[in-house]
Amino acid sequence: MKSAQPQQGLPAIVLGIIVALAILIGLNAFVIINPGQAAVLSILGKAQDGALLEGLHFKPPLISAVDIYDVTVQKFEVPAQSSTKDLQQLSASFAINFRLDPVNVVQIRREQGTLQNVVSKIVAPQTQESFKIAAAKRTIEEAITQREQLKADFDEALVSRLDKYGIIVLDTSVVDLTFSPEFARAVEEKQIAEQRARRAVYVAKEAEQQAQADINRAKGRAEAQRLLAETLKAQGGELVLQKEAIEAWRQGGSQMPKVLILGDSKSKVPFLFNVGDLTKS
Repeated sequence: MKSAQPQQGLPAIVLGIIVALAILIGLNAFVIINPGQAAVLSILGKAQDGALLEGLHFKPPLISAVDIYDVTVQKFEVPAQSSTKDLQQLSASFAINFRLDPVNVVQIRREQGTLQNVVSKIVAPQTQESFKIAAAKRTIEEAITQREQLKADFDEALVSRLDKYGIIVLDTSVVDLTFSPEFARAVEEKQIAEQRARRAVYVAKEAEQQAQADINRAKGRAEAQRLLAETLKAQGGELVLQKEAIEAWRQGGSQMPKVLILGDSKSKVPFLFNVGDLTKS
């Protein structure tokens, strides 16, 4: 009678195991996709068409797997190098903001696999090619002075190239833009030459202004002499000469003359002689 009790408990244990397996399989038959995610369902290793978007989804238990992708904004800094139209080396570093298109994650899963593969095999190479396209359109000096146009050409090329891979470019920015040491020296030499040229122009203008000033002063003196000559020719001109002679004598610090002899009646210009000079002679 006692040996029958273990036999009666065996079905209960089996039933418990079956229930536990059923619960485990039931839980494994559903997957929850959170906001900002998209997933790809694979059955027996084959990716199924149609992405799993946020929400609760059924998946065949035991024979299926779900690959979940982050479809929020991703940011990666990608270096790039290129030759410009004048064959100068130009290096840049771009910050790329992008996200995966949720509708196209099945294509991404089949062709690229993981997000890391997307960055290394798609985003980085296409960034390099897009930079080459943009840089080849202009000289290195234009690339530096027309940075916004360079970025616009780069953005246009990158967006069109990544779109076919299901990658949406949201924004790009040029983190760094550098050029070869040879060009740096050329820029410095050009700046020095431009400064010297500006200095030469300034000196030339200054000399021209000085020459014009001398001409104006000469014209002024000539005009003053002309007016003086006309004044002397006019009636009373001899009085002007007498006044200027007296003023010159006073300003020169001469001693009071002992003898004052006037000229002829026509000019009446005073001639001043010192008596001491006369006695010495």
